[in-house]
Amino acid sequence: GGWLLLQNCHLGLEFLTELMDTITTKESMSEDFRTWITTEAHPEFPINLLQSSIKFTNEPPQGVKAGLKRTYSAVTQDLLEASKMPQWKPLLYAIAFLHTTVQERRKFGPLGWNIPYEFNQADFAASVQFVQNHLNDVDNKHGVNWSCARYMLGEVQYGGRVTDDIDKALLNTYARVWFGEHMFSEKFCFYKGYVIPKGNTVEDYLQYIEQLPVIDTPEVFGLHPNADITYQTNLANETFSTILSIQPKDSSTRGGETREAVVQRLADEMLEKLPPDYNPHEVKAQLQKMGAIEPMNIFLRQEIDRMQLVMSRVRTTLTDLKLAIDGTIIMSEELQDALDNIYDARIPKLWFRISWESTTLGFWFTELLERNQQFSSWLHDGRPNQFWMTGFFNPQGFLTAMRQETTRMNLARGWELDSVVLYSEVTKMMKEDVVGPPPADIGGVYIHGLFLEGAGWDRRNSKLIESAPKV
Repeated sequence: GGWLLLQNCHLGLEFLTELMDTITTKESMSEDFRTWITTEAHPEFPINLLQSSIKFTNEPPQGVKAGLKRTYSAVTQDLLEASKMPQWKPLLYAIAFLHTTVQERRKFGPLGWNIPYEFNQADFAASVQFVQNHLNDVDNKHGVNWSCARYMLGEVQYGGRVTDDIDKALLNTYARVWFGEHMFSEKFCFYKGYVIPKGNTVEDYLQYIEQLPVIDTPEVFGLHPNADITYQTNLANETFSTILSIQPKDSSTRGGETREAVVQRLADEMLEKLPPDYNPHEVKAQLQKMGAIEPMNIFLRQEIDRMQLVMSRVRTTLTDLKLAIDGTIIMSEELQDALDNIYDARIPKLWFRISWESTTLGFWFTELLERNQQFSSWLHDGRPNQFWMTGFFNPQGFLTAMRQETTRMNLARGWELDSVVLYSEVTKMMKEDVVGPPPADIGGVYIHGLFLEGAGWDRRNSKLIESAPKV
């Protein structure tokens, strides 16, 4: 009649099959018995166990109001009165606001955090415990040691999870701006309308939290208002993608064609347009002529190898998919995914893992042809005068190779690789106007294909401008 708790079961998937057999084959079992399982999402989790279970998930609430409400619902009156220092209650609320903010920024993706961190209630509890202990140790004469408090919050309690330098700088900025003697002044606010309330009971704080806006502007978290556009766009795309993925996968018709016939026709079209494979001996011979040990040619070889991998995977998938549709071979899980995604004009997972992001399968395949054209022309016709930089798998490797070559060209002038820095200049030329490489005394390369977000470019005056007219 007891309860059994099995934690982190994604680390012991083999045992779960044994557990399922034990439970299902047991002849008699108490009605009060329960088995609780905690696990991370895992593709190999036993599906039978998953289907027969009641699923619970504990997601952080959306929005500042919901986040603060959840936090203060767990705060007891004893905790609120744990310290007699006047700074205690405002600090407790500020930590709760910081806790909500760091969780809420995750929804904005890379705009919020470069790396998504799993901040949780343990971080909040540890921070509260530190502040409580610190206030118990300080005297009224010297007050709070703010340098220590900011360090503990930004570097240890929450910062202990953060591995990216820019993310760490962001977290320390929150600690510096929100925690200090200025936070006790009447003018202090986290953002317009978001202040530290005054109260003596938990109910006082909950009443204040209740009147906060349900929907927050990204500016509350220090983000530009346009960040919400990106978030809403990604959310809508994810929703539509989910709806498409759960549609019935039977052989429904579209304009008289069955699902399989549509995919087979598309597969034939892509196979017809797919460039031929690179001949390894020909690639090696061409690179020898161009100078196989030159950094840029080494980079080209690496890019061609990756492009060959993509083309081989596409060719194999499409060929096997046609055979599976004809019934010659068994339709595997990966081929079924390819069939579903090609039918919905999306990129199959097999291809996406080794390639690049794109909105639709059509754009992705067009980019495959254009990327390959750049590599093929470079290999057979010699180094181009300009490079489509966003068409590389490893743009950073391209820039590194260019730095190495430029440094070697200027060894007589005392250049060293470690001291060479990249310098960018926007020219007034269109890519059609480029008829040769940059002057030898300048070095470097001409590139194109970069994009601007949130701004436009004034070619006449060579400066950034508003991308849309002001209203």
